[in-house]
Amino acid sequence: MSNLFKRLRQRFGISAPRMTVRTHLAWYWRWVGIVLLAVVVSALAAWMYDAGRRFAGFDSREVQDEIAQLRRSVAQLQDEAAKLRSLADAADARVKIEQSAQVQLAAQAKQFEQENVRLKEDLAFFEGLVPSGKRDERVSIHRFTVQPGALPGEYRYRLLVLQGGSRNVSFQGAMQFLGELQDKGRSAMIPLTGDGIAANGTRALNFKFFQRIEGTFRIQPSSRMRTVQVRIFENGSTETRATQSVNLT
Repeated sequence: MSNLFKRLRQRFGISAPRMTVRTHLAWYWRWVGIVLLAVVVSALAAWMYDAGRRFAGFDSREVQDEIAQLRRSVAQLQDEAAKLRSLADAADARVKIEQSAQVQLAAQAKQFEQENVRLKEDLAFFEGLVPSGKRDERVSIHRFTVQPGALPGEYRYRLLVLQGGSRNVSFQGAMQFLGELQDKGRSAMIPLTGDGIAANGTRALNFKFFQRIEGTFRIQPSSRMRTVQVRIFENGSTETRATQSVNLT
């Protein structure tokens, strides 16, 4: 009994163990506190990081402003580059047009020079032409030339046809081109065809005083041209009025 009393005194008496009274908090209030503490810590850490960068000479706002300025400069440079490219394209187009015009002018000048030379030749021919005893001669052929062209089997011809006599009316007729060809050891006289020349080798004539005629005719590249002959016929007659040949061998 004494032992029981002694134990009760130790538990509930002066020598009994101390008791701690704590206030009970709900679990959600604890989580709210934890979240608030985390937000404060994060804000403090961000402030310290930004302050450290500013202290080290790095400011994010200045960098953003600099980036924005650089973007504006890049956009401006791109616009200027586009304008310069447009100007360069326009200048290149003008240069090409001028070059094309120069080429055309040079070709026209060359053509005019050739025409001038031909006119001078015609003038010299007519100035040197003396009255012929054959006053009744209706038509004659002068300066008949044949030269190889730029393409294989191509030939360029040129001649001047002159009407004699009284020349009261125009001469109307045709000229026929014949070529003596040699192919595989055999020779044959055949009609020639080309620019303005029909399949039978004829080309129409209609002039009063004179007519200068030129053009091209073609043969097979494997053949060899030996002689080219031109004949002139008057409409309504099968008789040859004039004949001339050119030897190419």
